[in-house]
Amino acid sequence: MSYLDNGVIRVGVDLGKGGTITWVSRSGPGVNLVNSWDLGREVQQSYYSGPDNFGNPAPPWTNFPWNPIGAGDTYGNPAPVLEQSNDGTTIYTKTAPLQWALNHVACECLLEQWITLDANAVRVRNRLTNNRTDRTQYHAYGQELPAVYTNGTFWRLFTYNGSAPYTNGPLTQMYNTQPNWSQWSASEHWAALVNDAGFGLGIFSDFATRFAGGFAGTPNIGGPTDAPTGYIAPGTNEILDWNIVYEYDYALVLGTLDEIRTYAVSRRPDDRPDYQFAHDRQHFSFANASDTGWPIDGALHVRVDKVDPQVIGPEQWWRASDVQSLVIRAAYHTSDTQAQLFWSVKNQGFSEERSIRFIGIPDGLYHTYTLDLATSLAYAGTITGIRLDPSNGQDPGGTVDIASITVGGPSRTPAAVKLASVTVRGRNAVIRWRGNATATSYDVGLRRIPGAWRIVRSRYTPNTYALRGKTGERYAIRVRAYDRSGNSGQWSGFRTFTLR
Repeated sequence: MSYLDNGVIRVGVDLGKGGTITWVSRSGPGVNLVNSWDLGREVQQSYYSGPDNFGNPAPPWTNFPWNPIGAGDTYGNPAPVLEQSNDGTTIYTKTAPLQWALNHVACECLLEQWITLDANAVRVRNRLTNNRTDRTQYHAYGQELPAVYTNGTFWRLFTYNGSAPYTNGPLTQMYNTQPNWSQWSASEHWAALVNDAGFGLGIFSDFATRFAGGFAGTPNIGGPTDAPTGYIAPGTNEILDWNIVYEYDYALVLGTLDEIRTYAVSRRPDDRPDYQFAHDRQHFSFANASDTGWPIDGALHVRVDKVDPQVIGPEQWWRASDVQSLVIRAAYHTSDTQAQLFWSVKNQGFSEERSIRFIGIPDGLYHTYTLDLATSLAYAGTITGIRLDPSNGQDPGGTVDIASITVGGPSRTPAAVKLASVTVRGRNAVIRWRGNATATSYDVGLRRIPGAWRIVRSRYTPNTYALRGKTGERYAIRVRAYDRSGNSGQWSGFRTFTLR
């Protein structure tokens, strides 16, 4: 074992288990939270790529893909540590990992790990270096970045998964149906496994909001070598080329739920899009497309020879009002230049309604394309990711070089609003509307028929209005929006309704 201790938190790696983290506790001889029942537990690096059924694994791992992990394999063979050091402030390990589902099979790759302490947190930088003989570019696989396993007494899994992160909203306790783990969007970039007293271990990832986790076994019993265990893994979909060097950082945070959340909130990342493809893919992947592989040399060189090529971004949460336009820097070497940008919202995928089209310039030179997203009333609320279809495809030899996709300046589109629904239940009516990305407040106009229009709400920030009247009364309603500068847009079309 090799340890670091800063007087607040203690972390240890087991040099007999690939240098993986097998100990996290309060300073000194405190209670260890990490489960090491087998070599698939611990806190460790774990990566996935093709092909499926790699090495023809025996049941129950039939059809399992290429999957090197830091500690060893399912047969109990530990991964060897090639180098290690501990200078009192940093633990470093280099490991030759094994394929989890196979018997003592190396992965043609190396894993490195740097560990430091920061108050009540363990900060870790991980690196995968591939040197595979199979040079196929496989599709993106979901990753565990990293895999974290706790002892059975740390069984209660909490996170924030709402649409208003960083507003101190209520936490959600996550449950899974064994043997499947739960999957969710951790919109504040963290989750934690705690005991009945609310103390435990959290993980914070500044780039990931897709998390998986849950509990296996009998809750609230067991220690580091027992079967019951809690599990958390932040992750993204990644293409892991045969020669890739892939790095990421994370933090393990020890404390109460409030302390873990405070750590994450104090390190809130700027989640507005700033995808610079200078040296890596920025967690993007492809459907019906591929690129020219690793290393990335200033841009994604996307092949568009198949039908409907798609460049798919990671899940990332931002408010539409904070990102009113996007700027794409790209060079087209194609015959078709019909491009389309899509965006997603919580619990809904990409759709034609949530998209905007533009035309590429096919001269092989880099051009800047500014997309005013606020022109679409469907671009509103919380956005959870983007997808770029650079062309219609079916262009043999055609490529699109994408250097960056970044947030642009404020939209010049006036504030606008559209009535979404009027729901009548007896003498009550609820009116809902949807503003564009520049809308920040609303006037609500109401007319009792017959009669004159009057404003019943002024500079109103919600997007619903409730009305109670008398049976048989007939009304018309309309809404207009204001931008941040106080400029008003046009009144929406009106709707009429009758109370019953």
